[in-house]
Amino acid sequence: MSTFIASFIIIAIAIIAMAAGVLLGRPAIKGSCGGLNQVGLAGSCGGACSTEEKEICAKRKAEIENNK
Repeated sequence: MSTFIASFIIIAIAIIAMAAGVLLGRPAIKGSCGGLNQVGLAGSCGGACSTEEKEICAKRKAEIENNK
């Protein structure tokens, strides 16, 4: 019974920690090309960025480095 209670407490703490992360508004995880929202309905997710996407990616990296 003590194992069940300990397991329940650990899982509850993990769920509360994940909920706190959502409530604090942490930005969503994005891929190197800006995430799936940049692909669009007609795009493919082949894993390689197009030239335009690479330029966008470079600009975003520069913005991030300038904001540090």
